[in-house]
Amino acid sequence: MKFAVIVFPGSNCDIDMYHVIKDELGEDVEYVWHQEADLQAFDGILIPGGFSYGDYLRCGAIAQFSTIMTAIQEAAAAGKPILGVCNGFQILTEAGLLPGALLRNQNLKFMCRTVRLKVENNDTMFTTSYEQGEEIHIPIAHGEGNYICDDKTLQSLKDNRQIVFTYASENPNGSIENIAGVVNEAGNVLGMMPHPERAVHELLGGADGLRLFQSIVKHWRESHVSHV
Repeated sequence: MKFAVIVFPGSNCDIDMYHVIKDELGEDVEYVWHQEADLQAFDGILIPGGFSYGDYLRCGAIAQFSTIMTAIQEAAAAGKPILGVCNGFQILTEAGLLPGALLRNQNLKFMCRTVRLKVENNDTMFTTSYEQGEEIHIPIAHGEGNYICDDKTLQSLKDNRQIVFTYASENPNGSIENIAGVVNEAGNVLGMMPHPERAVHELLGGADGLRLFQSIVKHWRESHVSHV
């Protein structure tokens, strides 16, 4: 499986994403600059955290107009797995690939610590290596992770099981219904504020995030590799 790590001016978690794929999973991966226009050679798209364009105007607001976003839209329509973490999540909502929006944390402070998440839906291409209802430990690092949506959208998220992760022990940013991560209706675009790429080895304090990436590869192999 071949992954693309999209790099915007201001991305700062791109190397972490690359490390997970190359060193922890042993899969192919390349950095793709945001001015590129073609992602057909890739099977999975990773949009890392950071501060794209310095978070000017609004987090992700400028990045949504980058050339690469048309190719990301096409990859999403083709059913390829797309993961946006932190700033990547904000970009996906700004681009309309995921519902809702991210506001400043309720306490107006940037927070960086490990939190407990509950796996609300382990029946997605991103979560099959988790148990339903399992609690995992993943770091957060954001100032604008307060997820909001209107009542109609929230009900739709619940009806379609699009809420994938919720904060288990505390709600660090004030997100509605403790939401930490959601998928699109088709189930192939996941956005989440916590950083699974920072929890892939015990040396980092835990490896709960690694199974998310393993789930993606497992799904791809089951869908694309023929068995004799």
